[in-house]
Amino acid sequence: MSVIAMWSGPRNLSTAMMRSFGARADTSVWDEPFFAPFLAATGKVHPGREETLLAHETDAARVAARCVGVVPNNKTYYFQKHMPHHMLADFPLEWAKSAKHFFLIRDPARVIQSYAKGRAAFDLDDLGYGAQRKLWDHLSDMTGTPPPVVDSQDILDNPRGVLSELCQRLDIAWDEAMLSWPAGQRETDGAWAPYWYKSVEKSTGFSPPPSDTPVVHGDYQAILAAAQADYDVLYSRRLTV
Repeated sequence: MSVIAMWSGPRNLSTAMMRSFGARADTSVWDEPFFAPFLAATGKVHPGREETLLAHETDAARVAARCVGVVPNNKTYYFQKHMPHHMLADFPLEWAKSAKHFFLIRDPARVIQSYAKGRAAFDLDDLGYGAQRKLWDHLSDMTGTPPPVVDSQDILDNPRGVLSELCQRLDIAWDEAMLSWPAGQRETDGAWAPYWYKSVEKSTGFSPPPSDTPVVHGDYQAILAAAQADYDVLYSRRLTV
């Protein structure tokens, strides 16, 4: 199996993880394949919506076929950065049977703090925690193997340890190249990159873990409480080193 599907919510360190896997000589990457179909089907307003719909395939069936198609650039692995809440009920998921999967999670207080800076009006579904939890159960049943869960804080605390353990769980060789990458934009970044990727474009590796305590404003407290419940379940399943 050549497809590595990462299932992450927004502002979870997901683009840095895409940079990490993209630094491997044997891996091609794909940024949020189902985002354009999701926007087209739901009509949701997101930063970069029009650019995304113009630049990316909006037919979910075509995207699904490409997910398990030829790996670009003759690479061995095809790393795909997916978001569970983009997978609407009528979007094809049969392709996932032949992929390797893992889930990336992050403390919802930190996610809300970061997400609100780029899109102040959002709801619980936009953060994807409930969809993550349901999809973890579904993929566990579909593939017969519970996907590894990694927490972004653990990665920042110990990048080499956590990522090498993740590679072992995915049955792929560890590559030291995953710890650093060149700064800058990528052709593989989605059309929404100008709205969300400014920080990761400056990065050359995983930053030290944040020391600040997130402040979640009152307007988001209900979202935080609901997201926390699903996060806690997923956190209890996380990979430890």
